[in-house]
Amino acid sequence: MRFTISSRAIAVILSLLVAAVLTTLVWVAPTLPMREGVLAAGITIAACFLLLYLMFEALIFREINTLYEGLEHIKRKEFRRMSNKFLFRPEPLKRMRDEILDMAQRKQQEIDELKRLQVLRREFLADVSHELKTPIFAAQGFVHTILDDEDIDEHTRKKFLQKAATSLDALDSLVQDLVTISQLEKGVVRMRRQVFDITQLVLDIFEQLELKAARRNVTLALAPPPQPNTGLRVLADRNRIRQVLINLIDNAIKYGRENGHVTVAVAESGKGVRISVQDDGEGIPKQHQNRIFERFYRIDKSRSRESREAGGSGLGLAISKHIVEAHRSTIRVHSEVGQGTTLEFKLPKPRAAATALAANAT
Repeated sequence: MRFTISSRAIAVILSLLVAAVLTTLVWVAPTLPMREGVLAAGITIAACFLLLYLMFEALIFREINTLYEGLEHIKRKEFRRMSNKFLFRPEPLKRMRDEILDMAQRKQQEIDELKRLQVLRREFLADVSHELKTPIFAAQGFVHTILDDEDIDEHTRKKFLQKAATSLDALDSLVQDLVTISQLEKGVVRMRRQVFDITQLVLDIFEQLELKAARRNVTLALAPPPQPNTGLRVLADRNRIRQVLINLIDNAIKYGRENGHVTVAVAESGKGVRISVQDDGEGIPKQHQNRIFERFYRIDKSRSRESREAGGSGLGLAISKHIVEAHRSTIRVHSEVGQGTTLEFKLPKPRAAATALAANAT
């Protein structure tokens, strides 16, 4: 059982001790010569100071230890390391106050971050439910129309079934993208790095997206123009980087100007290769540039609706961001309103031995 003394009792004890020392000095001093009297007065002052200091420290540190006990579950390790830091040092309460304020500030930052994540979670759940609901309701409507109307002709029946199948394909794509981004965020997807020609990959993607670009009269260009045997090799996961480039180029076609241009630039940059995708669209306002890689983030709802109708899941940029970061790089955004948008990232160049091995293999 711990014995405690109240602050009032400590004050009474301190007063009695100081009074005893002073009374002894007053009683002894008249019988002492001047020199011994001055020495006795100095000893008395030192004794009173020591008593006051020790009692003051004892009172303060008892209160500090009480605070430790109350805060130990919040900051157990740090306060244990601090427990000896204040002993016989000036301004212990000020030191402790600074520590508590610092801890409170950190906890407030954690609370603010949790609130921000909670808001993002609510937005994400609302977006997911909306994105899932759109193809489900569309497919459901077409199927029920066929079931409810027995007189529907074969051509219309086939047309409605095709639309229902398209909606279900969009739903499947969305679910697959959700699974992919979940795996990327958890870090369970490993990048299978290999040496390949990034220039040739861009040209292959141009062929794949050629029809989509033609619908908007968008010209796809590679800079610098490809020359025989002048490709740039990188060390990366070819399939994942292909997915990134398809997402970036597809967005550039979709949100660039009609009759415009989309330019993919590939150039050496130090120990890596910089790849950039530039469109000549409306551009992205500054306040949105840090958020375009969030899942389902909408710059404006009309563009989001057009994206869904074109088959986009709203997760392309988020997936691209995670893939590029898994390659220890970052997608950077350069955009001005009315001047288009450029998205760029870097990939490492392979070592000379790896390059020679890949060249021999081909």
